[in-house]
Amino acid sequence: MPDPNGSAETRGGLLPRLVRALDKVALWSGRVVGWLIVPMIMSLVYEVIARYGFNAPTVWAYDMTFMTYGAFFMLGSAYTLLRGSHIRTDTFYGGWSPRTQGIVDTLCYLVVFFPPLLIFLSVTWDFFLVSWGRGERSVTSPWMPVIYPLKFVLPVTCVLLLIQGASETLRSIHAARTGQWLPRPHPIDGLVEEEKPNA
Repeated sequence: MPDPNGSAETRGGLLPRLVRALDKVALWSGRVVGWLIVPMIMSLVYEVIARYGFNAPTVWAYDMTFMTYGAFFMLGSAYTLLRGSHIRTDTFYGGWSPRTQGIVDTLCYLVVFFPPLLIFLSVTWDFFLVSWGRGERSVTSPWMPVIYPLKFVLPVTCVLLLIQGASETLRSIHAARTGQWLPRPHPIDGLVEEEKPNA
């Protein structure tokens, strides 16, 4: 494991400091969003006990479960990007030098990642505003919960991904310039990951 403070090359300079600052957003959001698993599991457990133990199924457990899991899945995507856990096909990528990986990653973020995400942010923000303005409720459930909080998760997810995408782009630029990957923060404070790209 590398020195938690990083090498002299990765420790100093504006770019590494910016990457560390941006990474903190995804790290914080991942820690907070991870707790959504608790109400989801509690809803499922309650429903199973009520349904099969007391023959008293609820009208809300299904909606609670899919909404919390949807929020968990979407809001956790920036943290997943930070941890390098999204699917990557690296038939060629794994054999490239860090400099080549950095160049390719930078181009991919600028051409493939940011433009669709900005469009998605615009579309989902309008999607949320319409839902909120109408006080929209889910019509597929007898509980009929308000649905706009879940729709608000969509633009928030876009913002979190844009922030982490900026960090990943800067990390890739650093690799392209220096031939070294900046270390990734570890979920446990004080530890860092090995210097490597999303793998």
